[in-house]
Amino acid sequence: MSAAPATTGREGLAALSVPASGLDLDLTLQSGQVFHWQREGPGWVGALGNAPVYLEAGGGEVRVPEGMETEVGRYLALDHDLEAIAATFPKDSAMEEALGFSQGMRILRQPVWECLATFITSSMKQVSHIAQMSHAIRRRFGRRLEWGGREFYAYPGADRLAGAQEAELRECGLGYRAANLLKTAQRVAGGQADLEGYARLGDEDLRKALCDLPGVGEKVANCVLLFGYGRLGAVPVDVWIGRILREVYFKGKRAPTAARMKQFAATYFGPYAGYAQQYLFHHARQTWRRGLAQTKSGGKGSLKKGGRKVQEPSPSGGGSKP
Repeated sequence: MSAAPATTGREGLAALSVPASGLDLDLTLQSGQVFHWQREGPGWVGALGNAPVYLEAGGGEVRVPEGMETEVGRYLALDHDLEAIAATFPKDSAMEEALGFSQGMRILRQPVWECLATFITSSMKQVSHIAQMSHAIRRRFGRRLEWGGREFYAYPGADRLAGAQEAELRECGLGYRAANLLKTAQRVAGGQADLEGYARLGDEDLRKALCDLPGVGEKVANCVLLFGYGRLGAVPVDVWIGRILREVYFKGKRAPTAARMKQFAATYFGPYAGYAQQYLFHHARQTWRRGLAQTKSGGKGSLKKGGRKVQEPSPSGGGSKP
């Protein structure tokens, strides 16, 4: 018999003040960082660990369950000074347009195991597919939660997934990713991979430790650095970021290698390169897929989006020349 669901309701909400640099809750939860939050009236329901959480933003506040103010404030990164972060970005028009498109988006601080496991399943998948797998894993293995009569599920811990069968994970839509998730869960549950201890490592050593896990390459490792460990200089170079770098920042130049794109992204976008890439990623995903793409009339080194050109940055725009 399953345990009774953890429950709560709207009457138990407390208010968190949003800093002056703002928070766009909808944008943050739908920007491809996290995949399980669901609409509930004017807010969102989801889980932080095994706790059911309702979030509702408005009037310079975020309403959260009483007693969870500290945890939610940390999760939403309300301590990040977005204005100071944006001031470090290069001053090219592509970056400035993405910044304007992403006002109030924050890099979440996700539970590390959940972040790692979710991005292991993300390989070669679109955001909607990643969300489907996340919900399937939660329903099959996670703790049942409830908010105001709505049922949803927490992400299962590594110890729970370590005891699963690969076939069960495949039934959640994971395909070949099932074997990698199972093996990594077993290493974490068995203590061979100390995710908590990894937090004491420097960025490069942390990246190497993560890349030693089944199903984790450099892109997934950088996602975990950024969204799990809060290493805000980490840049996951996925299909979207690779396309942006080639079509905007290396336009008219020899096609860059993966190593060249990595080196450029790490230096050009500054100490908060993770924020910069997330804004660029979100902007491109929401605009380029609508057919707003490169045009011959844009001229060398430009893209046309929404009827106006986006010029290639000059070398003096805050970083090194490609």
